[in-house]
Amino acid sequence: MGFMDLAQGVTLTELGSSSRARASLQWGGTIAALFLLLMNRTGRRSHMQTNLLVLYLFTSFPTALFKILRGQFGCWVACLAVGANLFYPKTFPVARFILFVITPAWLANGLREGIAAGVYCLIIGVLVIITEIRGIGGFRNCECNLHSFSYCLGVAFLFFFTVLYLCS
Repeated sequence: MGFMDLAQGVTLTELGSSSRARASLQWGGTIAALFLLLMNRTGRRSHMQTNLLVLYLFTSFPTALFKILRGQFGCWVACLAVGANLFYPKTFPVARFILFVITPAWLANGLREGIAAGVYCLIIGVLVIITEIRGIGGFRNCECNLHSFSYCLGVAFLFFFTVLYLCS
């Protein structure tokens, strides 16, 4: 981050804003996606939305935590999850967690680095909205209650952190 970066035309302030935008996508997007997973679990359960949100988490999960899940700890948790799935298949959906552990490194890094991560998260956000609208039966059957408002707020934060990352 010294002379070589400045010689290539990249200033230190550009590097700082880019890393801050990535950190906001990682932490803010992860919290929003986890909130939406919780709302999905407590309200109308949609397996498609759960799968989409897990893919969003795969892309936006903070790097430090992602490395822990991809390491030895993640392998042990995946092994325990497979064992729990044998006895309680409806309680422990294993396939979603194993995605973090067994995805090849080139694919994981490709989806998590650069502009591809932001575009991928944006596409997943749009798909989450489409599945929610289809799940409630369209705009005419939309209920105005606390659960719906909270879900819309979570989706708005999901888009906010993704667009913040793309605009940096």
